[in-house]
This record gives sequence, C-alpha cells and structure tokens, in this order.
Amino acid sequence: MNAEHFPKKEMVLPEIVVITSYPPRECGIATYSQDLVFALQNKFTDSFQIKICALEAAADSYDYSKEVHYILKTDLSESYTDFAEICNTSDTISMVVFQHEFGLFKTNEADFVQLLATITKPILVVLHTVLPNPDATLLSMMEDINRYATSFVVMTHTSMKILIESYAIPTEKITVIPHGTHLVEFTNKAILKEKYQVANRKIISTFGLLSSGKCIETSINALKNIVKTHPEVLFLVIGKTHPSVVKNEGELYRNELEARIKELHLEKYVQFVNKYLPLPELLEYLQLTDIYLFTSKDRNQAVSGTFSYAISCGCPIISTPIPHALEVLNDKTGIIIDFENPEQLAIQVNSLLDDDCLRATISSNGIHKLAPTAWENSAIAHAILFEQIINAKLHLHYKIPKINLNHLKNLTTDFAMIQFSVINQPDLSSGYTLDDNSRALVAMCQHYQLTKDKNDLVYINKYYHFISFCLQPEGYFYNYVDIHKNFTNQNSENLADSNGRAIWALGYLLSIQSILPNELVENATKTMQLALVNVCKIHSPRAMAFIIKGIYYSQLENPTLDAELLVKHLADKLVQIYKHEKDENWQWFESYLTYGNSILPEAMLCAFLVTNDENYKLIAKTTFDFLLSKIYKKNRIKVISNKGWLHNTNQIVEEQIGGEQPIDVAYTILALSKFYDVFHQKEYLNKMEIAFDWFLGNNHLHQIIYNPCTGGCYDGLEDTYINLNQGAESTVSYLMARLTIENYSIKKSVFLKTVKKKQSNKSNRILTKII
Repeated sequence: MNAEHFPKKEMVLPEIVVITSYPPRECGIATYSQDLVFALQNKFTDSFQIKICALEAAADSYDYSKEVHYILKTDLSESYTDFAEICNTSDTISMVVFQHEFGLFKTNEADFVQLLATITKPILVVLHTVLPNPDATLLSMMEDINRYATSFVVMTHTSMKILIESYAIPTEKITVIPHGTHLVEFTNKAILKEKYQVANRKIISTFGLLSSGKCIETSINALKNIVKTHPEVLFLVIGKTHPSVVKNEGELYRNELEARIKELHLEKYVQFVNKYLPLPELLEYLQLTDIYLFTSKDRNQAVSGTFSYAISCGCPIISTPIPHALEVLNDKTGIIIDFENPEQLAIQVNSLLDDDCLRATISSNGIHKLAPTAWENSAIAHAILFEQIINAKLHLHYKIPKINLNHLKNLTTDFAMIQFSVINQPDLSSGYTLDDNSRALVAMCQHYQLTKDKNDLVYINKYYHFISFCLQPEGYFYNYVDIHKNFTNQNSENLADSNGRAIWALGYLLSIQSILPNELVENATKTMQLALVNVCKIHSPRAMAFIIKGIYYSQLENPTLDAELLVKHLADKLVQIYKHEKDENWQWFESYLTYGNSILPEAMLCAFLVTNDENYKLIAKTTFDFLLSKIYKKNRIKVISNKGWLHNTNQIVEEQIGGEQPIDVAYTILALSKFYDVFHQKEYLNKMEIAFDWFLGNNHLHQIIYNPCTGGCYDGLEDTYINLNQGAESTVSYLMARLTIENYSIKKSVFLKTVKKKQSNKSNRILTKII
C-alpha cells in the first residue's frame, strides 16, 4: 500500500465538441472555428474542455493540431454513425456544436440530419448562411434541423429575422453573436507601408480566398478611372485561390483577372499577394490600407469575416449591399454601392481619397462599431450560451491575463506619463497630471517588488521625478502640466486629492526602500517630509485618506511617533465626519456614495495598523461592509455610476446604468486585499475575484474592459458601449489591480503547497501506522 491509495479527486470538466472544418484545411469556417476555440481557451479556465471533430472528405487527410480529437468523414455514412455512438456513450461530452454551412455536407444532408436525430446531448447549431425565400427542399431540411437543435447562433440580426419569418424558428431559440474580430495595436500606417515596400502609395485592398464570387473584376474595372485622378493608388489583392476552386478549375479566375489588368494597362497599379497570410501579417496589411473594397456579388451572403476584419483594423470600407454590410455600414461607418457597378465604385473611391477627414471619421466609427465583436467578447457570449444550455454542469471562470506593461510604457515620454489616449495612441496635447504619475509610481513599485526587474527603475525614477517637479516650495503640489512642461491654469483649485495621491505614492515607494537605490530613497524621503508640512490644513475626506495610506506605507520601514500622531489626527477627523453622517441604515462618511469610495474604509484600516486603535478597525469594517453591500449584486460588481451618486434618502432612486470607471473597481480590489490581510475572511478574496472579472467581461455588457492586445484598459463602461480610449488613469488602475491579484495568486499557491505538504505528511504517517 502507498500514497496512491489516497488520490485527490480530479475535477471533470464538461466537454464541448465542435463539429467543423478546421486548419490546416483552408476555408473561412475553419479559420473562424480556430479563432473561436483559441479565444475560448484564452478567456476561460477550469470551465469546460473544447474538443474538435474535424470535417473532411474520405479522400482527404490533414495534419491537425492537438485540439482535434475526432474526425468525421462527410461522405461516409458510417462515420456519422460512429461519431453519434461516441457522443452518446461518453460521460464527459455535455454538448455538441455544429458550425453549419450547406456546402460542408453537400451530398450527405440525410446523414447530417440523421446524426442530429441520433445525438442525445444538447445541440447548438451555428448558421453561417441563412438563405431567404427558401424552396420546399431547403425549408424541409431547416425544419429537421430545428426539430433536433437545442439552440441556434446567427451572426446578424437580418439572419435572425429570416429564421423567424421564413423558417418559423422560435425567437427564444436564436442568439445573435456577430462574427469575431481581432484586437490590433494600430501601428503607424506610414511605418507599415515602409515595411511592405509600398511607401508613398495610397493602398486600396481586398483579401480572402480568391473565387469568382468575390467579383474582383468590379474593382479592376473601376481602377482605370481611379488612377486617372489618383495615380499614386496601388490595389492589393491579398490571398491565394480557394482550394476547392483550384481543385475544380485551377487558376482560371486569377488568370482572367490578370488578363483584364493587362488589357487595361494597369500592371503598375495592381499587386497580387498570392498566399495564405499568417494572421499578424494579414492584420498589418489591413492596417496599412487606405480604403478596403468588398465587392461580393452574392446577394445572399449572410456574413463576411474579411469584411469584419477590415473594419476592426480601421479600414474605411466600400461594400456591396450584402445583409451584413447593410446592418453595419450606417451612421458614417462605410459606404454602400450597387452590385457589379464599377462606375459607382470609382466615384466613391475617388471621393474618399480626396477627403482625409472623412476617411478618418469612417475609420474611427467603424472601430467603435465593431469593438463589441472582438473575439474575446465573442468567446464570452458563446460561453454564457454554453452555460445556459448545459446549465448546472458548467461554471465560468475567467483566465487572468499575463501582466503587460506595453501601453503604460507607450504612454510614458522622456518626462512622465501622458494623461489621455485616442484609442491606444497617446494624446500628447493632453499633457501630464500628478494624479496619473502618482498612481503609475505605485504600480511600478508593485511590479518591481514582484519581479525585481531592473528596467522598472527607469520608470520608477521618472514618475518620482515628476512628483518632485510638481512639489512647490510651500509644500503643496500642482497637478496639471502641459506637454511643454509648464504648469497650466487648471492648478488654481481642487488640488487636495492630488496632493493626497502624491503622498500615497511617495509612501508606497518608501515602503520598498530596501530594494531601491539609496539616492532615490534619500530624495523621496525629503520630498515626503516637505509634502507633509501642510496636510493638517486639508479637509477633503479622500485627500486625508490617501495621506493616511501614504504615511502607513512609509511607516512599514521607518516608524516614527510623529508620523503616528499625524495619522491619528487625520483618522480622528474622518471619525468625526463618519459620526456626523451615519445613521441606522447609512454607515458611511458622507451623505452620498461617489467616486473612489473604497479609499475611505481602507484608510481607517491603515490607521488601525499604525496606531492599534480598535475603534478605527471597527469603523473600517463597518463602513467597508456597508459599501460592499451597495456595489455587489448577483455575483457581479457594479461600482457607483458617475452619472449620479447614491444618496442617503428614503426615496426610490432609479438605478444608473453605465458610468462605471476602472479606477473605482481597482480601488475596491486594493481595499479588499488589505481587509483580507487583516480579517482573513474568504469572502473578501471571493469579492476580489469578482471585481477583477469586471475587467475581463463580467459586467452588464459582457464585454472586455481590459485590452490584452495593447495592455491598455478602456476608459469606462457605459450603458450601451465601452469607451475605447485607453488613458493613463484606467490603464494604471487596471495594472494596480492586476498586480494585487498576482500577489494573492502567489500567496494562494504557497498556501496550497503548504496544505498539500501537510496532507502528504499526514498520509505518510497514516501509511506508516498501517504498515
């Protein structure tokens, strides 16, 4: 007998089998499925297993990746039967997802329907094509599919309307999840053009697996009129010919296009990129594009991934009126032209090339319009649907992203951190603030404490020197500095909170002085001493709270009686404010909850840790638990909206939707970590996880607030949209929260290893006795 007789029971996750074509097979649905699976695996952990059942013909054989566990030969009836048996007898398969396109099952529709009928697990059918005006045969097939499917996904509201009106499929069975798009970092267009040797050209492009349905000849015929006005134009036709087209007719269509180009003498204006591009390269081609052309002649094409990718990369787009385009290209997000109309196309291209401002507007509007379709958001929408279908078997757990400092570094100049950003591009005209650089100093100190990365010292020094720059000889700070390093007129009022944040940052820096250069510590100590000269004159509750936090952290290394007395003075003022405002149903420092609320109870807890005054501890816990009761609902955090504060009133107030700021969520996480350290209540840890999930998609829009591509954080969660700008406040707030979570992940890992070791030792003692 040995320790193997005492195994830990492994958690069995529900298995979701996705039946689809899959790379290296080259087709749109294969790429779509790979992107979706990758997004699901990157977005969630310990929630479900995704396994692929790859569709292929009997004569085909592909070298698949590890995601592919099953293969269904679409032209062999027994293959359908075999898979149904595997599915029905499996204890782990909880659901089957079909990526459906009629061409995938071509002459074996009966076997496909029989497979649906035989499978005993819930079935989700994702319809990539929804044809209007169905004939009797198509209607009958869709009736069969509807009979056995638990749920449907379509990618446009137009498709949903057709399913309801033409196929009588119940509304409650249909979910609209738009085609996913890739997040991009928006590299400078001129740099990319230089990289791909197309500098000084206006780039018009289209991409995708080439076939006659794309009607590239419309663009080529339009080009003869475009280059008369804009001889700098270069038309890029990106993508190899569709494998099924090559199989049936070779390169006939491409040869016809090349012949037409030669006939019109357009050789120097057209360039074929005749290969299947890796995703990073494709996204760069799209980002260098000045105008994207989508000229499909298929009137019933429900959705296009190429169309979506182009818009999400910021391409101003001109498109034929497929249903997808009609749904997306409104309110200046693009231009619609008629099918197979080169004259119209030439007029619109020339008009756009003549108007830089309009192109920029269409680009920006398109990026904002398609932001909710990011693959990360598509993964969230699919996972929520999986959860609804599988029900009690599935519980979603968001995967914590890797720590990414890229956007923080991009926002930081040689002087300090820039205040605002347009999408992810720093807005130099917004200048600098003490607030942002103080928070940035805290975040980088957290990171350095965690990683000991010497590169962090460059940023720590930079943010500290900016704080020192803002300190005036009288012992108070200015907050606003323009790009030319001049203090602005905004520094005339409301500076108390900024002064408090600076002291918090200085205190945090001094708390890790044992790992910092001596000169930096000496300078920061002097700055801190001067900054504390006037703090007793400050009356803003949040400013006092930040100051208490700053002194608390500075005391961790060098406690002094003077500092303790200063904390007591400020904490007593907060106590008096609390006593004045609290009542039986309102345990708070003010008659309303506003912004940055968590800082107040956290400061009282810090005051307790400095003075050991139990009254501070009691007030800290009472007020913090009161706050948590107002912002946590149904396993989700919803911080106080900046659209309207929450007042102490008996009146029923309409709940404000939106206006939630990353900084409030981050401050809540920081406070929860401090309260857990003191009270060791698991509920505080649970709430930390819930709060951090707000950044990852657990919010009322079910969309990401943190952008894992740039490392930036969006500026706010509104009622129906996300503010996509990634400014300093939101980006640094996320980073502080992420580093706090990392710290607890390490603590949790150490704790679990300790528990495991103790259990192992206990098991060995038991085994020794048995032996």
